[in-house]
Amino acid sequence: MKIAMLARNADLYSHQRLVEAAVARGHHIDVLNTLRVTMNITSHRPEAYYQGEKLGKYDAVIPRIGASITFYGLAVFRQFEMMNVWLLNESVAIGRSRDKLRSLQILAKKGLGLPVTAFAHDPKQTDEVIKMVGGAPVVIKLLEGTQGIGVVLGETEKSARSVVEAFRSANVNILVQEFIKEANATDIRCFVIGNKVVAAMQRKGAEGDFRSNLHRGGSAEAIKITPEERSTAVRAARAMGLNVAGVDMLRSNHGPVIMEVNSSPGIEGIEKACGKDIASKIIEFIEENAVSGKTKTKGNG
Repeated sequence: MKIAMLARNADLYSHQRLVEAAVARGHHIDVLNTLRVTMNITSHRPEAYYQGEKLGKYDAVIPRIGASITFYGLAVFRQFEMMNVWLLNESVAIGRSRDKLRSLQILAKKGLGLPVTAFAHDPKQTDEVIKMVGGAPVVIKLLEGTQGIGVVLGETEKSARSVVEAFRSANVNILVQEFIKEANATDIRCFVIGNKVVAAMQRKGAEGDFRSNLHRGGSAEAIKITPEERSTAVRAARAMGLNVAGVDMLRSNHGPVIMEVNSSPGIEGIEKACGKDIASKIIEFIEENAVSGKTKTKGNG
């Protein structure tokens, strides 16, 4: 197969592993810088160009874009869909996952477990929003934040109010969520491929930090998840319309609650924690499912 991976940095561990796995299984793979792809948008013969040269036919595309280039990245993915190229994750599903508010509304519609979440525009409603999620402590999240950046813990009513008002005065969109104290600064990342959880790890935040992101000093270890957690992860990925997803969950007193569904999950942390070859499983899924023109919008919302 001829595969294209759209990514800005070919040297990242995840991207190198995907290239290694594809080559090891006998495929040709090109790593294309997403921002250097240009598009000729026509009705009959849509085309894509890379550094001035027309791109040939690919059997599949692996989308790997950072949050900062979501808008242009999605445009490029849509162009490949117009050219009847199969994408590992479709453009609409990636767009859903990059909008935290929309993601939560889709998951809530499907009846999946979520932390109590409030969203408001008017800064005067700050007290009402904090009360809605059960009062302090609360977690305040930037809608545009990624990788734990822009996530603040408001430990008291006063500090939570100050943070919310500061963000709103800067005209920044935020979510306010209940703080799941019993999670004890740990979360679970389930790696979903197709309709199966292929690996799961538990991440713990650095000393004194309630966020459990690995690149912010956290640690990870393989974990055995419950059938309910496994079902929740698969249903979340399916609701978002994603073939490959990293589903982040917390263990609360009332069962697993979903924090986020990631459409470009990193491979390094989970491969090293679980000792599994995740990259090869992704390439294997592409081999079994990539069919020209088969890309279609999945999920609802």
